[in-house]
Amino acid sequence: MATSTTKKKTTSKRKTTRRAKPKKKLVIVESPSKAKTIGKFLGRSYKVVASLGHVRDLPKSRMGVDIKNDYQPDYISIRGKGDVIKELRKDAKNAKAVYLASDPDREGEAIAWHVSNILKLDNSENNRVTFNEITKDAVKEAFNEPRTINMDLVDAQQARRVLDRLVGYSISPILWKKVKKGLSAGRVQSVALNLIIQRENEIRNFKPEEYWTIDAEFKHNREKFKAAFFGENGKKVSLKNNDDVQRILGKLDKNKEFAITKVTKRERKRQPQPPFTTSTMQQDANRRLNFRTRKTMMTAQMLYEGIDIKQGAPVGLITYMRTDSTRIASIAKHEASKFIHEEYGGEYAAVKPIKGKLPEGAQDAHEAIRPTSVFRTPAKMKPYLTNDQYKLYSLIWSRFVASQMTPEVIDTMNVNLQQNNVDFRASGSKVKFAGFTKVYKRGKEKDNLLPELKEGDNAQMISDDPAQHFTQPPARYTEAALIKTLEEDGVGRPSTYAPTLDTIQRRYYVRLVSRHFEPTELGEIVNTIIEKQFPDIVNAKFTADVEDKLDQIEEGKQNWVRVVDSFYQPFSKEVSTAESEVAKIEMKDELAGMDCDICGAPMVVKMGRYGKFYACSRFPECRNTKAIVKDTGITCPKCGQGTVVERKSKKNRVFYGCSRYPDCDFVSWDKPIGRNCPKDGHFLVEKKIKGGTQVVCPNGDYEETPQK
Repeated sequence: MATSTTKKKTTSKRKTTRRAKPKKKLVIVESPSKAKTIGKFLGRSYKVVASLGHVRDLPKSRMGVDIKNDYQPDYISIRGKGDVIKELRKDAKNAKAVYLASDPDREGEAIAWHVSNILKLDNSENNRVTFNEITKDAVKEAFNEPRTINMDLVDAQQARRVLDRLVGYSISPILWKKVKKGLSAGRVQSVALNLIIQRENEIRNFKPEEYWTIDAEFKHNREKFKAAFFGENGKKVSLKNNDDVQRILGKLDKNKEFAITKVTKRERKRQPQPPFTTSTMQQDANRRLNFRTRKTMMTAQMLYEGIDIKQGAPVGLITYMRTDSTRIASIAKHEASKFIHEEYGGEYAAVKPIKGKLPEGAQDAHEAIRPTSVFRTPAKMKPYLTNDQYKLYSLIWSRFVASQMTPEVIDTMNVNLQQNNVDFRASGSKVKFAGFTKVYKRGKEKDNLLPELKEGDNAQMISDDPAQHFTQPPARYTEAALIKTLEEDGVGRPSTYAPTLDTIQRRYYVRLVSRHFEPTELGEIVNTIIEKQFPDIVNAKFTADVEDKLDQIEEGKQNWVRVVDSFYQPFSKEVSTAESEVAKIEMKDELAGMDCDICGAPMVVKMGRYGKFYACSRFPECRNTKAIVKDTGITCPKCGQGTVVERKSKKNRVFYGCSRYPDCDFVSWDKPIGRNCPKDGHFLVEKKIKGGTQVVCPNGDYEETPQK
């Protein structure tokens, strides 16, 4: 019997070892949009994440400053940031290296320091990266030169935070006890409120004075021109009343010509303005674009952090938007010069561009606000921008290009006309060379041409037009005007203007009426208490001095603890005095003159976040409320039974509706005037225009002369 042997087939398994993924370098910035832009520049070996702003701050429920222990702040993790901090720690643990790339200012440095602390990084390491613009070249260059965290910058920001906390958490409780809950006070906001109220008092105390002018039309060789009364015997004379006017007119012989006694021709140059700082950008955006300060900064932040222009990675269109410097990098100057030569011609390019004068106390830490590339014109960028982004980018781009251009040249002509020792003067001007105004005009500019006149010629007065006027009180502050004043006084810094204006409005200390600030009754009460008990807090010079000391901390010239202590020692005594001296202010409810629809109790006028409203006097037992409406007395154009009343939308915007609502649903953003259009019979409305109002037909068929 044959036996068969079977060979066992043996298979050997090959062992495969997985190669460990190489660790990435971690970059931490503040916002997701900034992280997205930078991530595209740095490539796969980097991981870019966002801290979503600050990760640590002082607690909201208490002072959080240990006054007895050198004012040491007690920082805690911000509520709601637990998951963010957890992810940051996890990413840092798995990273080859960690870089902190928050914004290049005090606040950005403080964010980097707080992140470094929660991640337990070594502060002596070169892990801090800053750049003034978010472009590929700028970012890569910054990562080639990392540095350590600048503790002078951190201390300056820490001193500001501690000072603001000491002021806010010392004065606010006094306001809660003596006036009402929910009120607050702060260093910079108290100065801003005080400025608004001082201006309001000037307006209230203003006594108008009468004065007159005499405008006249003249003719020379069939050419007409206008002139105005100047004075007598070559000296300026003011006309205080109609008697003065009649005395002057009585001296004139209408059948006799005026002699042209002097003709002065000059060439005047108008220089361009330097590129934007934070303050001047906010002012111009408010004036030209009607942007609120908050909106300007939010839009600028988006332009800085990166826009997808469909050319590879997103790119930052402007440099860092929090700056008080007008300085420009050499490479940007050369690029602008090349662009101007190519686009407008060599005669428009300035050989020595204008240099802006730094405001007192300016840090000059960063460049001015400018486009990252002048060749990215607003027209080219428009398809990739929202309407607001396009408007602001156009403004920034135009201002920068104009700053590198030659002056506007204007030919001026001043003519003196005299008869019987009575002087009239005419002024004319004509643009000889547009210069920078090719790009950036300051307003509507129109040539005012005079006939070709010379000394010894004569001109005939055709008509005279005496007019009575009264001096006007100073204008209330707009956002632009208030920011300008705060900057001139050295109060606040680029990062503080927007939150300051936002706070005094949210607290209902002031309200914006037709783009001008008006103080509320509540604002005036708060200001009176602070002005009396804490005079230094509302003193602009004192606050500016504190800002200067913060700058010196940043420069390493002052110790932050000493600066805080020199402020707090006298301030704490004022707090103790105020707690005992300030009497409780009863904000008595004003009777509304009607009863509650629900319970029959009297209704009263209450003060809320958006102004006054009617509420039941039995609150909280009865919660009935009504909006206070202003009756215009104009019959409703829709139903003819009710009257048109002024109401406010949820966004605090004024609109007009029928008093019979909801039975009548008439509504209009513009105020009806009680007349109908002579063309189509539609009701006419009063529309607000720049500098006044105008009566128009909503259908666009009819309009009347604008009223100032």
